[in-house]
Amino acid sequence: MLGGRGAGKTRTGAEWVRGIALAQPDFAHQSSRRIALIGETFSDARNVMVEGPAGILSIHARHERPAWSPSLRKLEWANGAVAHVFSAEDPDSLRGPQFDAAWADELAKWKHVEETWDMLQFGLRLGAHPRQMVTTTPRPIPLIKRFLADPSVAVSRVRTSDNAENLAPVFLDTVMRRYAGTRLGRQELDGDIIEDRPDALWTRDVIEENRIAAAPPLARIVVAVDPPASSSKRADSCGIVAAGMDENGIAYVLEDATAAHLKPPEWAAKAVALYRRFEADALVVETNQGGEMATGVIREVDPSVPVIGVRATRGKYLRAEPVSVLYAQARVRHVGALPELEDELCDFGPGGLTSGRSPDRMDALVWALTELMLREKREPRVRVL
Repeated sequence: MLGGRGAGKTRTGAEWVRGIALAQPDFAHQSSRRIALIGETFSDARNVMVEGPAGILSIHARHERPAWSPSLRKLEWANGAVAHVFSAEDPDSLRGPQFDAAWADELAKWKHVEETWDMLQFGLRLGAHPRQMVTTTPRPIPLIKRFLADPSVAVSRVRTSDNAENLAPVFLDTVMRRYAGTRLGRQELDGDIIEDRPDALWTRDVIEENRIAAAPPLARIVVAVDPPASSSKRADSCGIVAAGMDENGIAYVLEDATAAHLKPPEWAAKAVALYRRFEADALVVETNQGGEMATGVIREVDPSVPVIGVRATRGKYLRAEPVSVLYAQARVRHVGALPELEDELCDFGPGGLTSGRSPDRMDALVWALTELMLREKREPRVRVL
């Protein structure tokens, strides 16, 4: 179970253990269950998994609650079921004991994750159907990646917001406003596994270090459009990105309005609306797809909008590389969270995206920042205040 902070992972794990402990044995000769409880440390296992507000003791009715012996690190139910508590700091403690079930909590944080997991597997040898449950906020560690690729592993996902009824409204409002959409928020609130592609032009660390909440006054703003070749269901999306630059030469990515399955009048209207909202200086439109049609359809929507046509003469990687250098030089800021655009940037390498799809959001971003920062400077449009 992959989930965000406060999403209910501990309660789910505790209820699962309760169900295992109070269920009938698999075989008539097996008098009781043997369960392993493994936390990051013994203190974590005790304070969260056993004694915590959503832990094993608190979710049992009084008449069925197990006896807890902290010194023995053991829970005992009246029907004979027993759970032993272990720390992932000591993998060797799992040598010898045997179980028919195990609950592993916050596995992505374990110090000796591979060694502890391996020792646990050798101990799961009781009953007709040994099973185990992992509850964790995900991180891109190899073991979790193997779980996700294993067809025998059932994967559940839950977000912090899914458990809103059981969380303090002030907490939820505060963390959502500050972290929603950021790398940290997507990991800790949405339960997503966020990682960088090793050969990608962009890294999430660089983007995060240069994220800001609001842009300063900008000297020039453009909206860039990367039109699709068609509007069919299989067609590429229409990349639409707004960006600006201040008087110090720092660029700010303002919004990603990319959309799929739009007909030419629809994406043109969407781009023009974004241009109007940001009081931009121009629309930058790639003309490789459709040539004059791309600029013509915008003029049909609003003939007063200044349109700068650009044509790709080099491959996407060669066009994107100078823009990624601007990020590395801390000359580009993302205003707020732009998760889909950032996913695309951090997944774009020499061979394109790992999905094989067209990087339409990235293309629009590259055109916008190239126009603002890598071409001969243009005079900003005069704004009437």
